[in-house]
Amino acid sequence: MADLAREGTASSWGLSRRDIGTLGEGAAASFLVARGMAVLGRNWRGRDGEIDIVALAPGDTLVIVEVKTRTGTGFGMPALAVTASKYARLRRLAAQWVAAHGYRPAAIRIDVVGVLASRRGEIFDIDHIEGAFR
Repeated sequence: MADLAREGTASSWGLSRRDIGTLGEGAAASFLVARGMAVLGRNWRGRDGEIDIVALAPGDTLVIVEVKTRTGTGFGMPALAVTASKYARLRRLAAQWVAAHGYRPAAIRIDVVGVLASRRGEIFDIDHIEGAFR
C-alpha cells in the first residue's frame, strides 16, 4: 500500500502532527480512488467543523470520510478514535454539505479510514470501514 500514498510524502525524519495528518488524508484519498470512488472535496468546512474527504461511490452514494492517522498503535488502531459524538457531528456536516451544494444523492454513508504511517512518511496500513456507524 505504500505506493498508493506517495503523494505528499517527505524524505526527512520527524514530520509534524499536521504533516502526518495531511499525509494520511492524501493516502486515504488515493486509496478510495483506487477502489472506484470519486473524491469531490477535501477539508470542507461547515458550521460544525470539517469533513476530511467527501467522495462519491458507485450507485450515487455520497460518502463522508473521517480520516484518522497515527504513527503507532499505543492508543489503539486509528479508526477506533472516532467516537459517537464525532459521528453526530459528521451527520450534521453531511447535511450542511448537501445543502451547500444542492446535491441530492441516492444515499449518504459515513466511512472511517484509519492510516498507520511512519514519521518519515511511509504508509504501513490503511483500514477502510464502510458505513462505520450502522
